[in-house]
Amino acid sequence: MRSADIISLPTTRPDLEECYSPNDDEILSATARAQANLLQQQKPDGHWCGELIVDSTLCSDYIVFMHWCGEVDAQLQRRCVRHILKRQLPDGGWNIYHGGPSEINASVKAYLALKLAGSSVDAPFMREARATILRLGGIPQMNTFSKLYLALLGQFPWKYLPAIPIEMVLLPKWAPFHIYKMSSWSRAMLLPLGIINHFKPTRVLPGDKQLHELYPLGTEQADLRLPRSEKFWTWRNFFLRLDDTLKFLQPLRIGHLRRRALEVAERWMVERIGEGSDGLAAVYPAMLNCMIALRVLGYTKKNPTYAKAEKDFAGLFLDDPEDFRLQPCLSPVWDTAITIISLAESGVAPEHPALQKAADWLIGKEVRIRGDWAVNNPYPEASGWAFEYNNVYYPDTDDTAMVLMALRLVQPRHRQSLNELFRRALGWQLSFQCDDGGWGAFDKNVTTEWLEDMPFADHNAILDPTCSDLTARTLELLGYIGFDRNAKCVRDGLKYLIDTQDNDGSWYGRWGVNYIYGTWQVLRGLRAIGEDMTQDWILRGRDWLESCQNNDGGWGETCGTYEDPSTKGIGASTASQTAWAVMGICACGDLDRSSIQRGLGYLLRSQRPDGSWDEEQITGTGFPRTFYLKYDMYRQNFPLLALSTYVNYRSGLGTRPGFYRCED
Repeated sequence: MRSADIISLPTTRPDLEECYSPNDDEILSATARAQANLLQQQKPDGHWCGELIVDSTLCSDYIVFMHWCGEVDAQLQRRCVRHILKRQLPDGGWNIYHGGPSEINASVKAYLALKLAGSSVDAPFMREARATILRLGGIPQMNTFSKLYLALLGQFPWKYLPAIPIEMVLLPKWAPFHIYKMSSWSRAMLLPLGIINHFKPTRVLPGDKQLHELYPLGTEQADLRLPRSEKFWTWRNFFLRLDDTLKFLQPLRIGHLRRRALEVAERWMVERIGEGSDGLAAVYPAMLNCMIALRVLGYTKKNPTYAKAEKDFAGLFLDDPEDFRLQPCLSPVWDTAITIISLAESGVAPEHPALQKAADWLIGKEVRIRGDWAVNNPYPEASGWAFEYNNVYYPDTDDTAMVLMALRLVQPRHRQSLNELFRRALGWQLSFQCDDGGWGAFDKNVTTEWLEDMPFADHNAILDPTCSDLTARTLELLGYIGFDRNAKCVRDGLKYLIDTQDNDGSWYGRWGVNYIYGTWQVLRGLRAIGEDMTQDWILRGRDWLESCQNNDGGWGETCGTYEDPSTKGIGASTASQTAWAVMGICACGDLDRSSIQRGLGYLLRSQRPDGSWDEEQITGTGFPRTFYLKYDMYRQNFPLLALSTYVNYRSGLGTRPGFYRCED
């Protein structure tokens, strides 16, 4: 099929050509190439799934795991070593996002992995790495989860790690703290770690593999507990004193209570790696921790449960002969939904076979069991979509909103069944609105801020906070399907967005980098829900986007903005962030603004002949300040959506009319 046979831009107005900018022909040609590029990547069963690209820590951790369990695959280790060395920075360290500085956890993990694999400490790359690690403070400056991996190999004292009491699995829902007050990803990481923390399964390394040289002089024998706050009363100090108490009572704990907690935690974990899940939470850290926990519980490699966990983990391998990589998870539902929207909005017919097949695939991925979310959310009917292929315990609001926005653009094969699906999924989505009016990702009201001071919470992700991007995306969905904008849920959502706007007009983006992502999504959501886009507070968001446009016409922003908000909106131009900014400004009207025209020009000039765009930078967020990921599909589907958004707005269509309205 030729690209010219695919594109079908709006022709509802006779003066359409007069409405276009001078780049009409270029936009049409770029749109056709982008459509063709996406369509040729569709999987035979109808879905799309791009690579998730991350830092070197995954390969480093896997080498550590192989040495801890004494089962080293020499060929796989060599490929992991090659991956790690390719990502070493000129100063000798390793970073956690493209263009970022050397980071202590990534650098120590890489050094340990290379040393375990046989690299000499006298090799130039190891000397450079060691110097940078010591400059960053050495092992004492690592976070708790990274230190725990060192403890497994006897390289950090267990006694200085915060206790992860497995008894927490027994705490009732009415308690001030229980496992469902944590984010779903922290829960899935911490319960296996609680099992590991109980057994403390340590493999002592031979002397030539140990890491004494990564402790700054005088620190190896020092008290390495987490430091307390200077003030006497803080939540941090309270939890650190509690941690000391738990460790003191460790020998006195009632045996049967600990045994019961271990049994409950094991059952919880095994249940969630069973049928319907591609591993525990279907995400890398939880899956690796789960494999370690199963081994210490006595599961052998031949045990069906462990064999499944190991097979699921191997599903994260990307077997590139030039550069073996590990993905943190897989993103088929997310990628498929965004790609459907981009293709449909750009003129691919709603009855096109590719869209029909993709919609059928998504419909088949609806989650119909009450997973972990049901503990905090009493909504009686299960629905929603997860990010991955199979992750029935953890559907999320972000994917669900995006899937529903995609399905509304495809000609339904069975109108009644689509209406029923929308009713069910929309009710599920709305049920997750939190007390502050916003939406989080996986759970409802998992926002208790004092939990962030728990000693084992220094990965900056123990909560599932409400955020502007998820809230605005939900409002965007509601606007497209004709939901009553005077409904309380809409009014509360709008108030949340007003309350969370920064003084400069921007919004923080939790799940994408960062303020460009948050501001674009808010402006798009406000337009969709029917808000007056000429209000001052909204135009301040547009003006902020325009204020950080680069000289080349594009936009860029780095992951460093999570550490230092003063750098917001600053970075080399990227295709995805330029697309977001263009769409955000378009949402405010006045399509002849020079910022829009220059942004479109950047996208047109930077498109590759195959219809895609290049993008080295990471524009996706896992855990702010800790873990980032590059969605390879973002450089392909979001620019197409930006081009089509501009064309549709110029034609007077706005977004494409969908096949579902609330009054249906």
